Amino acid sequence: MGFLHICTIFLGYFFILANGANNFSKFYYPLWGGDHFSVDPRGTEVQLKFDRYTGAGFRSKYDYGSGLFHIRMKIPDRLTGGVVTSFYLTSAPDNQDPGNHFELDFEFLGTNGTVQTNVYDNDTGHREQSFRLWFNPSQAFHTYEFLWNSNQIVFIIDQIPVRVFKNNIAKGIPYPNKPMHIEASIWNADWAGKVDWSHAPFIAHYQDFNFYACQGTDVSRCGNQGYFWNKYKDLTTLQRAQMNKYRKLYMVYDYCAQSATRKPECSLNY
Repeated sequence: MGFLHICTIFLGYFFILANGANNFSKFYYPLWGGDHFSVDPRGTEVQLKFDRYTGAGFRSKYDYGSGLFHIRMKIPDRLTGGVVTSFYLTSAPDNQDPGNHFELDFEFLGTNGTVQTNVYDNDTGHREQSFRLWFNPSQAFHTYEFLWNSNQIVFIIDQIPVRVFKNNIAKGIPYPNKPMHIEASIWNADWAGKVDWSHAPFIAHYQDFNFYACQGTDVSRCGNQGYFWNKYKDLTTLQRAQMNKYRKLYMVYDYCAQSATRKPECSLNY
């Protein structure tokens, strides 16, 4: 049994014992957007609205140094380009020019079912790998996860690994060594296409706010093997085959495939 299934079992068990109700305010707080942010009375679903005036976003209460982070998300169901619906980890400070920093992204570019993953490796990113998903992400909730430990970062969609970024510090490639927090947001970007304002407003939905992580600013402490997610140092043979299959079928852009954007880690990751 691989780490994806084991983590699911651990999450279900320890969440009941340790964390109680899956409530937004237990893990997050609104970051921006004013009345474009709303949460249901039970705290189990958040809606972020984007229109001509603004978007909205929220962030985790604390910073973390490793963990298994996930959210269930349903993107806006009105067809458009330009609207970016996201879930990500970042070391960038709030409301400041981020400069060089660490970041792991799931970003939906418009609402046609394309999700872009990206890694900022103490720089300004440009490690995009995009997927045209095998389902319609606007019609139902789906689970998006990051596994981050001292050996690897895995991007996971509905328990399927779609991308791995390995720790290759020994070969001169940076790897996240600063604490990161979680953010989710809806906004617009010219590089993501043109917004069809006739379909506004655009509403993104988020659920399932619990996650498992090592809280604090000392990332080295968060490599402790007592944290179950740190035991997953590599994909299993089956998981690697599954990832390769889905990448072959659904990946529509890979920075490693372009000579102008290829970076040194491309020959070291899967």
